[in-house]
Formats: sequence, C-alpha cells, structure tokens
Amino acid sequence: MAFEKNNRYANLETYEVTDRRNRRVKVVPVPDPPGDELLGVHLMKQLQRLDHLAYKYLKDAEAFWRICEANNVMNPETLSEAEKIIIPQKGRR
Repeated sequence: MAFEKNNRYANLETYEVTDRRNRRVKVVPVPDPPGDELLGVHLMKQLQRLDHLAYKYLKDAEAFWRICEANNVMNPETLSEAEKIIIPQKGRR
C-alpha cells in the first residue's frame, strides 16, 4: 500500500491477515491519536457537515478524522446527531 507522505498511515508498516473467505489481505494498523489540544466546542446546527467544520476550524476538509478522534467516534455520521462536538487545534498530521 502506498500513502501520500503527509497521510497519517504513511509511516506504519502493513501486514497480512486471512479474512473469513480465506483470502490474504494487506492491512494497516490504526495509528495513535495525534494528541491534539482542544480548540473549543462547536454547537451543531442542522445540516452542518463535518468536512465543512474541519475546513472552517482546521483549514483542511480532509482532517474531519481529527474531529472524530477528539470526540472518540469511528463513524463520522455519529457526530451529525450530536449537539456539541469537540474541535481539536490545528496540528500536524
């Protein structure tokens, strides 16, 4: 697997596992959270999108995963139902 150099998975070693269909697949481990400090709390409004909030606060729409990790969620859609979400400070990938 090849990741862009600024991708959080770029420096992690992949390994192979056998799935339940007996296929060998390459996987990459989940990286440690970046340890970002808290920027603040955002009060969600109806129809707000996480990628838009990531761009607004972190200047990178693809950094929505930082907001997910700060809120301890794996599925970004989970935050669409939240009233308040934690916003991490902009940091390094």
